[in-house]
Amino acid sequence: MAAGKGWEGVVLKLLRGKDFTFTVTGVEQVTEHFRRIRLTDGGLLAAAGESLHPTMWVRVWFEGGSRPHQRAYTLVDPDPATGTFAFEFALHDGLASRWARGAVPGDTVEATVQGTGFAAPDPAPERLLVIGDPASLPAINSLLDAYPQTPATVWFETQHASDVDLPMRVDTDRHDIRRVERGGTALADRVRAELPELVADPASAYVWMACDTATTRALTAYLRKDLALPKQRVNSLGYWRAA
Repeated sequence: MAAGKGWEGVVLKLLRGKDFTFTVTGVEQVTEHFRRIRLTDGGLLAAAGESLHPTMWVRVWFEGGSRPHQRAYTLVDPDPATGTFAFEFALHDGLASRWARGAVPGDTVEATVQGTGFAAPDPAPERLLVIGDPASLPAINSLLDAYPQTPATVWFETQHASDVDLPMRVDTDRHDIRRVERGGTALADRVRAELPELVADPASAYVWMACDTATTRALTAYLRKDLALPKQRVNSLGYWRAA
């Protein structure tokens, strides 16, 4: 990149983050507010080897102001045999969305791999309890793919009418999708009202959650304190901050 990566880049280097350059091979406008960018991996998947895992994300660098800024994106359909994958963008007004809107085949983008991880729940859950929104849809899909025989209940926050057309990899025989229109504490309220009846045993329940930071924090505290789920049975991450 023309500009240095600032203190974020320095810290990632000290933590032995590995850098890769991805090249755009195709672009698909999935809905008005959701865009898929296909890329070659610059050697990432071969380097990852057996550490490739569900919900895997990388830190992508997007130009903005005097220096680039990193944003985390989940690998969609990574294929080590061909060295390809995709990113999916829930479009808004940020740096990453501006890049995604203008991306064309041949464009390149840099990324750093450091910090990603996934601890498979042990014992395996009898039902996945998933809370997310369009920004975390790629990770939700990869989680559902990783547990192809496991029933799941998914609370999915929506914002636009077209969100009903988003590519959720659901099987109506196994997956219960509960859509919640975005607004205030609607998602948290719905989860608090409905999730307890699905938790017969806190020690064996498993919740995966990635939505806005405030909701994620509130629900994580609720799951741990009110429902007494052990720390290792709650996987939560705040994906974005409400403006």
